[in-house]
This record gives sequence, C-alpha cells and structure tokens, in this order.
Amino acid sequence: MHATFTGVPGLSSLSSTPEVAVVVDVMRAFTVAARAFRQGAERIVFAETLDEALELKARHPGWLAFQDGPVVPGFDLANSPAELRSLDVAGRTVVQKTTAGTTGALAVAGAWLLLCASFVVAGATAAVLRRERPAAVTFVVTGDGGRADEDLACAEYIAGLVTDGSVAPGPFVERARNSGGAARLAEGLRLGWTGVHPEDVPMCLETDVFPFAMAAAREDGHLVLRPVGTG
Repeated sequence: MHATFTGVPGLSSLSSTPEVAVVVDVMRAFTVAARAFRQGAERIVFAETLDEALELKARHPGWLAFQDGPVVPGFDLANSPAELRSLDVAGRTVVQKTTAGTTGALAVAGAWLLLCASFVVAGATAAVLRRERPAAVTFVVTGDGGRADEDLACAEYIAGLVTDGSVAPGPFVERARNSGGAARLAEGLRLGWTGVHPEDVPMCLETDVFPFAMAAAREDGHLVLRPVGTG
C-alpha cells in the first residue's frame, strides 16, 4: 500500500479525488465521533457551516449538534470527549461541524472509501484497510493546515499497522501528547475556555480502544458517518 500524507490545502495539487482516503482529526472531532458511536449514536451528519448545523437540528427534532471551539448557543456539545460522557446520544443523529475534521472529510467526499480516524479507532481503521487492500491511500492531516503532528502521528501509526500489525503505538502517542494541539487545549484550560475539559487530551490519546472503524458516504445529499465492523 502506497501512503500519501497531505493536509486539506495539499489536496488541490492532486490530479483527482483520492480513491481511498483516511481523514484524521485526533483533537478532537473524530475522537468525539467515535465516542458518540460507542455511546450508541446512530449516525453523524457533517455540516459545512455552523448555520447549516443549526438548521438541520431545527428541522429534525431529536437531532443533536456538535461544534468545536467555545460553546455556541444552540449546540449541544463543544467537541469535548469528556463532556460527551454526560450526554445521552443513544439512537440519536448527531450533526457535527468543526474547522478541521469535518472540513477535511467534506474535501474528499468523492472518495470510493472514506474513513475518519483518531487514535481510539486506529487499529480498527487499519484492519479495514488490510481487508480492502487498496493500492494507495491518501491520509488527510486536518489540523493546523496539514501540519498538526498529533494527526500526522496517528496517520503514520495507522499506515504502519496496515503493513505490520505489531507496530507499537507508544512513540506515536507521545508525539501527539507533545503536539501543538495538546498544548492549545492545555492553554484553553488555563484560560478558562468553555468546552474544554481536563480529561480531553488523555481521552484523545487512548489508543485502539474501540472495535469499529468509521466510514463516511453520501446519504440524501449529506456526508454521513457511520461505524463499520472490521471483519
């Protein structure tokens, strides 16, 4: 498997939409998404804007809406995996809009196979790639315009697992622990930002804890994420 690592800006230099793409957002979009599925969420609909997310929620009673950054009125969660634990998402549809993860997924929405990943589903994501055996995979590093080391470390860990299932996560997780993304969340805690929890970074660094991957596909005009088995 030939692996390419790029940010969203770098996608414009590609000759076409990747056939197989893995979009990585460790802190925090796709950690939150995976944990929402673990808590029983049915599906996650990606919105392009905050207004679209709130409009979808308003049109569908019972839907929830998640965003990143400081808490925005009308949204149910500010993308915190720790705060998600107290939210009942079982059987619910979640609308998610973030500046990095969902934007990256929407940028490669035409991929034949589109997986969204973070450390908590890294092993399961690699298992799906091993099963599908693509000749090439484009890993989209979403944070910091493609420079986020926590996302690149996770992407490289997944790519390594595809060819060698014994790759140890430790060095990759340590890079994420020392990344700019982790530092910004720590700074947010120090400054008292809303929507940031002390346990967010540790929860984003948990590795291979869920037995499913997450695949996105078009449904009724929207890009929709669902959990998928690895068998």
